[in-house]
Amino acid sequence: MLEGKVALVTGASRGIGREIAVTLAQKGASVVINYNGSEERAKEVKDEIESFGGTAKLYQCNVADFAAVETMIKEVVKEMGSLDILVNNAGITKDNLIMKMKEEDFDAVMDINLKGAFNTIKHASRQMLKQKSGKIVNISSVSGVLGNAGQANYSASKAGVIGLTKAMARELASRQINVNAVAPGFIDTDMTAALSEDAKAASVTQIPFGRTGKAKEIANVVAFLASEDASYITGQVISVDGGMAI
Repeated sequence: MLEGKVALVTGASRGIGREIAVTLAQKGASVVINYNGSEERAKEVKDEIESFGGTAKLYQCNVADFAAVETMIKEVVKEMGSLDILVNNAGITKDNLIMKMKEEDFDAVMDINLKGAFNTIKHASRQMLKQKSGKIVNISSVSGVLGNAGQANYSASKAGVIGLTKAMARELASRQINVNAVAPGFIDTDMTAALSEDAKAASVTQIPFGRTGKAKEIANVVAFLASEDASYITGQVISVDGGMAI
């Protein structure tokens, strides 16, 4: 399905990013595992991919750093020969009510979640434009679609990702580059595991399917959008949320 393709997945050392990296590798892509903090966990992802015969490389880079991202993309293309798939998954939360939210917490979330996606698209698109092909998948969130109390920074960043997706889809379509977004709902990850049981239960009541989602369910949609099966889909936001945003 993705044989011969080179994929870069940001924030791929854990959670949804890890599952996306593994799933793309299972479908034949050579995967670059981007991480910022946890080299040990990133190595575990690499080991898992290599255990079934897949190809994976590690690359440490803070996606909020414009120059560092430029260097990363250049080195990936130089070593791997191309860059066919970019998945912007790196993201953080620093939740609080707006009256209690610190300026630095707003800025940090915007820098990683939104500016990070801009940085990677800015530099990766140069190679994709030369190739006249490419698939970009940005991970947004149900919070970016609906908004969420206590997440002004996160909701704004993920809504921004949707706007960025649509703008880039229009800019890059003439070179046959697809740009789409996936908006996960309440997914079982380290991020949601930190919530209290009461908070989890309250969230589930808002989901028509009556359960949380699995990272694999997000990864499968990303893999589809990264494939030629989705060649005529661009500028779309696919909600994978059990009906939460209906």
